[in-house]
Amino acid sequence: MPLTADEIIRLNKEYTLFEWNAQAAYQPIPIERAKGVYFWDARGKRYLDFNSQLMNVNIGHGDARVIRALQAQAAQLPYVSPYAATEARGRLGELIAQITPGNLKKSFFTLGGSDANENAIKIARMVTGKHKILARYRGFHGATMGAGALTGDPRRFAVEPSIPGVIHVHDPYRYRCRWCEKESACNLNCLNHVEDTIQFEGAQNIAAIIMEPVTGTNGIIIPPDGYLQGVRALCDQYGILLIFDEVMSGFGRTGEWFASQHWNVVPDMMTIAKGLTSGYAPLGAVVLSETVAKFFDDHILWSGLTYSGHALSCAAAIACIGVYQEDNLIARAKEMGAFLAAQEEQLKQKHPSVGDVRHIGMFSIFELVRNRATKEPLAPFNASAAQMMIMNEVKKFFNDNGLFTFIRWNTFFVNPPLTISKEELLEGFEIIDRALEIADDYVVES
Repeated sequence: MPLTADEIIRLNKEYTLFEWNAQAAYQPIPIERAKGVYFWDARGKRYLDFNSQLMNVNIGHGDARVIRALQAQAAQLPYVSPYAATEARGRLGELIAQITPGNLKKSFFTLGGSDANENAIKIARMVTGKHKILARYRGFHGATMGAGALTGDPRRFAVEPSIPGVIHVHDPYRYRCRWCEKESACNLNCLNHVEDTIQFEGAQNIAAIIMEPVTGTNGIIIPPDGYLQGVRALCDQYGILLIFDEVMSGFGRTGEWFASQHWNVVPDMMTIAKGLTSGYAPLGAVVLSETVAKFFDDHILWSGLTYSGHALSCAAAIACIGVYQEDNLIARAKEMGAFLAAQEEQLKQKHPSVGDVRHIGMFSIFELVRNRATKEPLAPFNASAAQMMIMNEVKKFFNDNGLFTFIRWNTFFVNPPLTISKEELLEGFEIIDRALEIADDYVVES
């Protein structure tokens, strides 16, 4: 007999730990099955997945092509040592080289985004002989010790003191920019700030700059034109490697294969995961340029993982990339992204609690405020449980009405699978429209 919903929750809570939560109060959704843009809990309730789970199920749930690829690989060769060569690993490496920009070519496979970023900074330090790493305060790069140190948001506090040599800089956060007024043209002083930091820390000490081309969980912060080009130029000028974390923004999420392609900027290394397999199996990678990879022709790569290049995960990724190509999902994300943006802008005009909406492709967010003039957030940065009261009301409304998405402080995300239809998008926005009435009640007029 299958377990009831209550039994599933009891076993999970009694014998496992859930991330980023105090365990006693947390109540997980007991998910039983999923298909397309929907999933169902063990009580039979249907949810519209408006966040692709953790911004990773880009091709939607239950795609038979990926499932068949996993089955076939499991029947032939589930696993061998990472010292061995396999067809799946080789074919996937070639595919990644074909779809990534510029001279990015060689992949070192990991299990996800955190360890991809861990290995990226290890490689940067090995190649340059330097130790400092610049990252951004609103960047999230993972929860392991090194990736947690790269992360700028409060989730890094739990790993501190952590690895030495990580320095954080400010983000090009246009909505809350301290360097230029929203109504005026961007002056790119956020870029000057990066150069000042390089000079203060000493370019001779800095191995790499790592950043998400479009910041993900900390706000869908889209850089102004010229910013990424400027960071690339600074790295070239000062002899610093540039690492783009495309774990969340990659694989069509922004309407291009990779977000950096919107600005035609090519990094020295790129980290990928999430949409690489759309969550059908765990896999990440550090993709190195030919120039960086050449260093290891006669130097040992001091990195290793038991499950690096896992055959099942590689097979899932090959099939997943095939789905992107066969179904033209990258172009579809751009097209549907324009429709999504129009709906969000309409809701911004209608609801005074919406301070800002930001969107690029199918990567988008609502930022909620008490007052548009002061931009006071409905929940502050690094909010306590008590300070999240209003946002938790919004979240409860979403869940009660069968909409699943990700809420972080005073923001909530709209990042559905790239396969979503206009009708399904409108279904979700109708729920959001009603939920925003709750937030509107807390608006304080000037």
